[in-house]
Amino acid sequence: MTGTAPGRVIVGLSGGVDSAVAALCLLRAGHQVEALHMTNWEDANEHCTAGSDLADARQVCADLGIHLHHVNFSREYRDEVFADFLSELRAGRTPNPDVACNRHIKFGAFLRHALRLGADRIATGHYARLDPGPAPRLFRPVDREKDQTYFLHAVDSAALSRTLFPLGSIGKHEVRRLARDYGLANHAKRDSTGICFVGERPFREFLAEHVSAEPGPILTSSGQVVGQHSGLPFYTLGQREGLGVGGCRGGLEAPWFVAAKDAGRNALVVVQGANHPWLLRNEITAGDLRWLAGEPAGIAGGLELRARLRHRHEPAPCQALLLPGNRLQVRFDRPQRTPTPGQYVVLYDGDECLGGGVILDDGARPGPASVLRAATA
Repeated sequence: MTGTAPGRVIVGLSGGVDSAVAALCLLRAGHQVEALHMTNWEDANEHCTAGSDLADARQVCADLGIHLHHVNFSREYRDEVFADFLSELRAGRTPNPDVACNRHIKFGAFLRHALRLGADRIATGHYARLDPGPAPRLFRPVDREKDQTYFLHAVDSAALSRTLFPLGSIGKHEVRRLARDYGLANHAKRDSTGICFVGERPFREFLAEHVSAEPGPILTSSGQVVGQHSGLPFYTLGQREGLGVGGCRGGLEAPWFVAAKDAGRNALVVVQGANHPWLLRNEITAGDLRWLAGEPAGIAGGLELRARLRHRHEPAPCQALLLPGNRLQVRFDRPQRTPTPGQYVVLYDGDECLGGGVILDDGARPGPASVLRAATA
């Protein structure tokens, strides 16, 4: 927050400790702070935490002495995030709803609502750093373990220009300490996991309520049927758990992993060993590109950068080359495990997050396509 003049800031307050400490830091920096709690998912079952989260947010505001606003964005979430999530699953891809939620809800609907309430800026408890300005630049936080820039890479730059990330320069342990020392009631509340706003529930059970899926064969690399899957939307590339595949006569004892899925034939291909060649890729193609501070200079001719394929994936050295049609070719210095169509590849130049795009299924994956053709003919 260095160099940011005090003003009226509305914090997205989830009820968790991160956003609570973000509000505390803003107060100590001299800002006029209010909070806005979003209800983005309503579901009458034991997994929905909307009621308890709102209660926690109210207690935080009472502890800090700030005003709490409350708004329901459930319709916007279902229309702008969840509908696309289900569409991608039905198409055989593995979407990441947290990226879309940030772009459309947290830094879309929330920002617009906060501005209507008279905010100069908004703030959240994300772990990221911003170099402010008309074209803000996004950087990895001090706490690498909590780095959330992967989820923020598709946020519109105009939204980031009105945003503060108070936690970018402190670590999670310090956040807990600040909350405890101040006496915030939620200082020991555990971090939430699971799908953004849907909560921590059995994933397959949840999907079955929204996606119809037919069982089908599980095939080995040689085309042998070794089991039956419950429905392709319930699986992702590289998955190990929940396959229900045992050993084969005369085969290896190594665990099985999902190498491919073919929605047209409703078949799942599995291989043994975490480093099986069919799980590794040197090159991927991405589309629907979004750049945080404009298209990087020189990328049309290729740039040496680092790329991240998932949230906890350490950015890997690569060459990124812009292709016609708003597409990107990414060639890694070393093979990367299970780049997954529908997920995102995010590019970094040092600590700066440049943007990224959606990983495409370009047909270049070795092995599984020929097995599927032979085994399901």
